Amino acid sequence: MKRKIALVTGAGRGIGKGIAIQLARAGYDLGIHYATTAEGAKDTAEKCRALGARAELFQADIRHVDQIRAMFNGFEAAFDRLDLMVNNAGVTRFQPFLEATEEMFDTVVNTDLRGTYFCAQAAARLMVARETKGVIVNISSNHALGCWPIASFYAAAKAGVDKMGKNIAMELAPYGIRVVTIAPGYTHIPENDRPGAGRPAWIDAISRRIPCGRVAEPEEIGAAVVFLASENAGYITGTTLNMDGGALLPVLAENRFEAGR
Repeated sequence: MKRKIALVTGAGRGIGKGIAIQLARAGYDLGIHYATTAEGAKDTAEKCRALGARAELFQADIRHVDQIRAMFNGFEAAFDRLDLMVNNAGVTRFQPFLEATEEMFDTVVNTDLRGTYFCAQAAARLMVARETKGVIVNISSNHALGCWPIASFYAAAKAGVDKMGKNIAMELAPYGIRVVTIAPGYTHIPENDRPGAGRPAWIDAISRRIPCGRVAEPEEIGAAVVFLASENAGYITGTTLNMDGGALLPVLAENRFEAGR
């Protein structure tokens, strides 16, 4: 059976790395995108190759559409088609609303929303040109629905990703292309672990406030991508999977869930 092909943005670390590895495990060949984390991307590619996947590296700053086009030109030259596009690349940055600057706003919005938009567009154009009934998965955040302090422009960008996914799902359905968004909550990023000290202290502290009692691991989000891209999810499009362990369920911050643990 012919192996499917995926392109994962921001795959040099964190959630993107976990997604790429799970896709390799599921039988995909991969384009591994990175902006600045070259060594991390190489490590991701090596791990994917160890699982039997072909993995090629592509560098681009997705804030710039010309670099997105160059990335897709390179991807098209390396692979004959695109079955799955995972728009994971993003910048997480927080600042109080009264102190936010144009530079902060532009960096986050141009990466998380604008970059995702034009990567999705380039992927869809390639799928349509090759008559591929593919899947586009956008990675948003539960910030799109919940409100946290100092997250105004980050949350706005992620809410835009959520709404964008619904609109383009409607437009791409006639081509057999499905579009789904995953909105993760608190997630353990292994690259942020402290040498010799393990996971950051905030993880244990916040885990007590989450109904499921823990944060997500990148590979769990990757497993969700594998399912949503599969034929078993063939009737799912234009929706968002909120994947945060129930973090948004408490109405008030005082609602805690330590009882019974």
